[in-house]
Amino acid sequence: MAWRIIADAPGVFARTFSVPEDAIDELGHVSNLKYLAWMQDIAIQHSAARGWPVERYLDNGAVWVVRSHFITYLRPAFAGETITLGTWVAELKQRSSSRRYLVRRASDQQALVEAETIWVYVDRQSGRPRRIPDELRASFDVIS
Repeated sequence: MAWRIIADAPGVFARTFSVPEDAIDELGHVSNLKYLAWMQDIAIQHSAARGWPVERYLDNGAVWVVRSHFITYLRPAFAGETITLGTWVAELKQRSSSRRYLVRRASDQQALVEAETIWVYVDRQSGRPRRIPDELRASFDVIS
């Protein structure tokens, strides 16, 4: 419930779009895999909007990798529906970050999906977790 309130807070990054036909699975609603892809895409877009496009991470020798996803599917979404996907950083630890997501149907603001991903900041050469630089940390509002 609190996520639904937070999703309208300043600092939340959101995109509204129409569900394409290719997002639909054999059950006639949006595929679980499509939600995962959208979550990754909006995380990358949010980061770029805050001054951290993929190229900047690569130049710094580190990238974010997923440690875990937790997704609660509340209601289905169907082809042609307009949905809003919002994301925000919920926690920044020394070497990891929790990012939350909320998908709502635009017509009635019903929550369709609540999700959280734990991202780990990883050194590209060693593959080991790396300390999140202060400059990166300062680029994001933490909304808990």
